[in-house]
Amino acid sequence: MHSQEIIKIAKNTITAEAEAISNLVNFIDDDFVKTIEEIYKSKGRLIITGIGKSANIGNKIVATLNSTGTPAVFMHAADAIHGDLGIVQKDDIVICISKSGNTPEIKSLVPIINNAGNTLIAMVSNANSYLANHSKYVLKATVEKEACPNNLAPTSSTTAQLVIGDAIAVCLLQLKGFSNSDFAKYHPGGSLGKKLYLKVSDLLKSTKMPSVKPNDCIKTVIIEISEKRFGATAVINLENELLGIITDGDIRRMLEKSLDITKIIASNIMTINPKTVEKNTMAIDALNIMETNKITQLTVVDDKTYIGIIHLHDILNEGIVQ
Repeated sequence: MHSQEIIKIAKNTITAEAEAISNLVNFIDDDFVKTIEEIYKSKGRLIITGIGKSANIGNKIVATLNSTGTPAVFMHAADAIHGDLGIVQKDDIVICISKSGNTPEIKSLVPIINNAGNTLIAMVSNANSYLANHSKYVLKATVEKEACPNNLAPTSSTTAQLVIGDAIAVCLLQLKGFSNSDFAKYHPGGSLGKKLYLKVSDLLKSTKMPSVKPNDCIKTVIIEISEKRFGATAVINLENELLGIITDGDIRRMLEKSLDITKIIASNIMTINPKTVEKNTMAIDALNIMETNKITQLTVVDDKTYIGIIHLHDILNEGIVQ
């Protein structure tokens, strides 16, 4: 098979699935609305069940729901009829995912759920199936054909299920007013979560607070910058209030201009009113300030009190990027 044939097959697959997904907008109806409303008002959890490839999609939908504030649990349809039905509690709502809606496991499971009094919602491609006919609401994940050339391997159908699941999750998170802070609570790890919860104070190193007094000599300044490795030092008074900052760039410029550095003190070369951030500033906001002002460090204050320096690398090392 030539490379151009492979490219053609890949493009045809993507086009077929894109068309199938685009057609789903025609199936968002009253049943979808009532499903969202019932889940939103429910005192229980949302149970997602299915078998085969639909089960794999169900697991992903559960992950999306849980991460966006809707408690959800996956229950494999085959395991359910062999002991796992205890997962389903009194107030839980069950969404059963199946392309055909007619598999033996589904037919065994449906009457059990209905007899228990739980709300059963079908997510199916076949709207005339056993599952659809015995569910309170029907979510149509209908596709005309699979992207598979033999119309057998679940491709377009499972993609459609996934998209309907995403539509459910997004509707619910907006109804609940799910905010950035909520997202951070459910995603504390990784760069996404860190962007939303990591503060400047979390990155400060208490043992590394470079500082000198206004009257300190240039040798003291250079040693402090070198030892603390921030490329800068704060200049503070006896009350620990920030008076200015001296960077290694300031040192270089001083050496270029002055032949006699023995009489130079910190206050002679410090930058007054440097860029600062409060300790509760979000790390991502501090990064924005650095990039906007083309600087690599910021002094951190608590009101007027100097409490440290944060370097660009401190933020980037946490995986936080724009």
